[in-house]
Formats: sequence, structure tokens, C-alpha cells
Amino acid sequence: MSHAPVWLIAGPTASGKTALAIHAARRLGGEVVNADSMQIYADIPVLSAAPSAADQAGIPHHLFGVLDASERASVGWWARAAMSAIEEIRSRGNTPVVAGGTGLYFNALTEGLAEVPEIPAEAAEAAGAIAVQGAAALRAEAERHDPEGASRVLGDDVQRLRRIVEVGLATGRPLSSFHGDTVPLLTAGGWRGVVIEPDREALYARINARFDHMLTSGAIEEIEALAKRGLDPELPAMKALGVPQLIALRNGEMTRAEAEEYAKRESRRYAKRQFTWFRNRCADWPRMDSLDPATARAQFDALLEGETP
Repeated sequence: MSHAPVWLIAGPTASGKTALAIHAARRLGGEVVNADSMQIYADIPVLSAAPSAADQAGIPHHLFGVLDASERASVGWWARAAMSAIEEIRSRGNTPVVAGGTGLYFNALTEGLAEVPEIPAEAAEAAGAIAVQGAAALRAEAERHDPEGASRVLGDDVQRLRRIVEVGLATGRPLSSFHGDTVPLLTAGGWRGVVIEPDREALYARINARFDHMLTSGAIEEIEALAKRGLDPELPAMKALGVPQLIALRNGEMTRAEAEEYAKRESRRYAKRQFTWFRNRCADWPRMDSLDPATARAQFDALLEGETP
């Protein structure tokens, strides 16, 4: 049985992926699958900019808000869940539209997923102890275990550096050595991808404005609920953009102005890393450059019709 291609919509934070994915799903008779590592968590829909109930109306959405903040979602977990959702969507004769900003998720679909052994608690705890010493110490340890893999980690991406250290401690092998025999989860010719790559300064202005809006739209309440639970600050959800800074604000460790500026700066830095990832790892995907929703929809429609967006 032949299927319509899976559509992959990637781009940096605040670039309009949610709106475009919903448009694509309506246009294609599709359903949306989340490819954002923070929108998986049910506890931070505002801070992760997850699609609202109104956004989702009439279009089935998958893998949004499916885990508690106390849980950890690995790339492998997401890839298995995403492929299950894709097959479910295809079984209904619909088109899967996978949208988000987590480059490793798209990489798992189009290039494959390394089968790394389960990491024992001792190795995870040892890596965590190094992470507490700071990003520089973690990078130095990652370079000791896997120079090649560490060289591909941009900036202070603590989660990826820690993963390299965990695998090295647990297996005695570089994480990159597990990547040689991967098989793409989506077959060649079975998917089409597009990257939203807007003007950087315009995107940074949108990131700043969106964070201001989050603060008046439920972000403070999300932080209060999280803080009361006393969760491990090293959990992925607790390190989502804005969460550490707003918890510091709640605890009196930052002023509001400091928390806002720090959170916005971290969001802009994250967007910069996303730009670099998609430029390097999705170099041959078509680009769309508009932050205006109507123009973005028109560019996508032109892409569907085989024109240059």
C-alpha cells in the first residue's frame, strides 16, 4: 500500500512552525505530530509554546503534553512514539505532518537512531556530578570520551554533552561509534522536509515579544506549580527555556528584569544554535523565510505545487 509522503516542518523557536503545521494538515488531510522536546511535557504548555486547544481544533495532534515533568524523554523514546503515531495516521489514510525544532528528532527519522545500551544509574549519576561542575567541565569530560562527537555539539548544550559522558562511562565506547550502522526510520522518498529560516533579527524580536506575552498568559502559574513539586532541576522540563530563570525569580534569586532578560537571551542563543543545526544537517531541504503567517502559508502552497517558495 502506497502512502503520501510524511511532511517534516523544522525551524527555530518562535518561527511559526505550529501555525504552518496546522495549515499543512488542513491542506493535505493530515494530522500533526510533535517534534519539540519540551512540548512533550504536560506541565509547561505556555512556556513551551505548545498549540492551544483552539489551535488544535479540528486537527488531531499527537505527542503534545504526554509526559509529566518528572519524566525524561530520550530521542529513542520519541522516535518510537513518533513512528507509532505516523503509522496510526497512515492507517486512517491521512498525512502525517511532523513539526518542531528539535534537530535530533528529525535526524532520527531521516538518518536513523543508534542502538545504545541502557545507561545504568551509576553512570548517569556520575555524569550528573560532572554536569554540576559546569558546562566547561562537562565538555572536557565529553571530549575525553568522544572527541569526534563532542566537536559536533554546539555551545553549552548540556543535555547532549552529558549523553556523551554517560555513554562513555557506561560502555567504554564513544557515543559516535554507535552511529555507523543506523537505518533511517522513514524510507528514502517517503518524506518531504521544509525548514523555516527567517531573518534572525526579526525572529529575535518575536522571541522577546513572545516571552513577554507568556508572562501574562500563564507562565508564572506554571512555574509556581513546578516549584512546589521540588523536582530535580536537572530534569529536561526543569531546564526548558525560561523555567530556571522564573524559578530563580520566584525564589528571590533574581529580579524580574534580570529573569526576563536572561530568559530572552537564552532563547535567542537557542534559536542561533537551531539555525546552525538546520543549516548543517538539513542543508538540502527547501527554505521558507517569512514570519508572516499568510505569506508562510502561500510559500508552503507554492512548495506543494512544485514552485520555489
